[in-house]
Amino acid sequence: MPLSPETLMNEADLVFLALPDSAAAELAPALVDAGVRVIDLSGAFRLRDEAARAKWYPETHRMPAGVAYGLTERERGSVARAQLVANPGCYPTATLLALSPLVEAGLLLPHSDVIVDAKSGVSGAGKTPSERTHFSEVHGSMAAYGVFNHRHGAEIEQGAGRTVTFTPHLLPIDRGILATIYVRVKPGTTEEALGDVLEQAYTGATFVRLVGASLPEIKHVAHTNFCDIGWRVDASGRAILVSVIDNLLKGASGQAVQNMNVMLGLDERTALL
Repeated sequence: MPLSPETLMNEADLVFLALPDSAAAELAPALVDAGVRVIDLSGAFRLRDEAARAKWYPETHRMPAGVAYGLTERERGSVARAQLVANPGCYPTATLLALSPLVEAGLLLPHSDVIVDAKSGVSGAGKTPSERTHFSEVHGSMAAYGVFNHRHGAEIEQGAGRTVTFTPHLLPIDRGILATIYVRVKPGTTEEALGDVLEQAYTGATFVRLVGASLPEIKHVAHTNFCDIGWRVDASGRAILVSVIDNLLKGASGQAVQNMNVMLGLDERTALL
């Protein structure tokens, strides 16, 4: 029998919510008001901008105090202090772990295009069966979807602080995400310099593995909480980053457990290695 909100408020110190956006939008603020810490796997609280939130998550009428965006390696301090952690989407996790350090370091050319060509296993399309996700439709094919109309695009733009052209695709595999990110870096930025920025960003980060020019593959991270990132840079300043995760673990439940460990002051690797 599912627990009632009242039982959760009275008996729990920390709650995971894996509910539809509308249910999470209603329940999470009440839990936070009652002093319960929350890790929410829906999208209800991921977007900080009120207009963007109204467009993509109209059921969210109130942002509780103490919300942190739960991209663990980039927001560890905020996660540790948070009353509510909004667990990131799977595409933003793969993309922003690769892209955010470059943005923060000022490596990207101002006003240059950022293109994210991302591909997901069929489990990334959600649990509700549909004709599109039936094995006979997926097998032997690949398709773009949600073009200019996928809410993870707004989440990626929030993390990157700039306009991003994001196109997701459905792969005929069970699980995993591969994001190929195309950017322009400042003149003189070498492959080694870009790698130094990523190395500095992820020193001591167990679950981010930097593989450089040996570009990663989905099979390297399937069934794990790892994100593997590779990159190439040419003499003209074009840079390509490839980031892979398991959408069901680092892109969802694994990252949620990682955030719980940080919130509770546990070893971040607990139950994940």
